[in-house]
Amino acid sequence: MIRRRRQRGQGNHERWLVSYADFITLLFAFFVVLYASAQVDQRKVGRLAVAIQAAFRELGAFPGSGVPLRFAPDEPLPLSAVQALDQARRNVQFEPVGPVDDPAEADEEADLSLLQTQLQQALQQEIAAHSVALHREVDGLVISLREFGFFDSGSDQLKPSALPALDRIASILALRRCRIRIEGHTDNIPVHTAQWSSNWELSTSRSTGLVRLMIQRYRFAPERLSAAGYAQYHPIATNDSPQGRAQNRRVDLVIVRQKTARIAADSEAAPAKPSPSAP
Repeated sequence: MIRRRRQRGQGNHERWLVSYADFITLLFAFFVVLYASAQVDQRKVGRLAVAIQAAFRELGAFPGSGVPLRFAPDEPLPLSAVQALDQARRNVQFEPVGPVDDPAEADEEADLSLLQTQLQQALQQEIAAHSVALHREVDGLVISLREFGFFDSGSDQLKPSALPALDRIASILALRRCRIRIEGHTDNIPVHTAQWSSNWELSTSRSTGLVRLMIQRYRFAPERLSAAGYAQYHPIATNDSPQGRAQNRRVDLVIVRQKTARIAADSEAAPAKPSPSAP
């Protein structure tokens, strides 16, 4: 029997076009992604970066930054950013975004950021031990001195071990002319001792004692300082747990913004309105 030889079909020499088309498609997609990244809303990218920074700061992966974290209140955050911000909200202070029209306010903002950075570097050990915390508020920069690092329970006397930290704080603040408001705070557990009849007296005595120390030991001008006692009525954490009460027992040094100081000075200088019943 004679076998017939099968004729081999000629190979398709244009199969390379399939791979070439795939390569061109991927290359086109790559440049589309680059273009989309270049056209993305910079504010949203910045807010997402803030959320990531806050999450890493909460985990202690990166050291604290002196730049205030900002967000736009009129725009929703992505879900991932919301989760990151929720984890970091107790340790990070956010400020609304807004244009700064006044050059003096812009300079003050930059000076506060520089001051916060200097204090963070000088108080690294205390911040790591959670005996000192720094955050920004509307009134200015707040240096929060926790009770366990600076006072004995129920006492207005500073611990000797707290003086080195205060020395570093005072050496940095002495180089500026900003006003400082010292606020005493307690938890909601009533105090009844021979010296203190309530938390009002204890919180006020701690703040005025620190004012006295700033004047006598560090030679601060008295007109730069003021003292206030808020007892348990300005908490920063819940009083339902020992950890929360420990955060509330503190003395805050508020580096007051110039605008806030001017408003306070104007209100103090304004004449009191006569009572309607007055003759």
